[in-house]
Amino acid sequence: MAIRSDPSTWTDPRHRRGVEGERIAKTFLQLRGWTILEHRFRLGRWEVDLIARRRGVIAFVEVKTRSSHQLGSPVDAVTWAKKREVARVARGWVDRFGGPAWTYRFDVIGVTMTAEGPLVQHVESAFWVGWR
Repeated sequence: MAIRSDPSTWTDPRHRRGVEGERIAKTFLQLRGWTILEHRFRLGRWEVDLIARRRGVIAFVEVKTRSSHQLGSPVDAVTWAKKREVARVARGWVDRFGGPAWTYRFDVIGVTMTAEGPLVQHVESAFWVGWR
């Protein structure tokens, strides 16, 4: 699913940084053999940033991007409410497109923008939900 508006027209630098972080995360995953199935998959008002597949694993990926670690790691910024939102969207995706032989998990990718370039932290199976 495509982004609904053109990020180049956005004026809030946090939103633009988030889109850049998602682009970096997509490239990071692709270089490690993942196929990106969805970017910003929406279910009503909720969304998951990336849905990726590698072999028999489907990962629902939340991406958090920060300009520094001053307020902590971007990975630590994923709240219980965000986890619940991602789980709801994932359940909808699985109901529509899922396969019985696949393994599902929830990953978080933190991207920190530095003067030397982005730092990427990928936490596999970052959290669990009770439906699978």
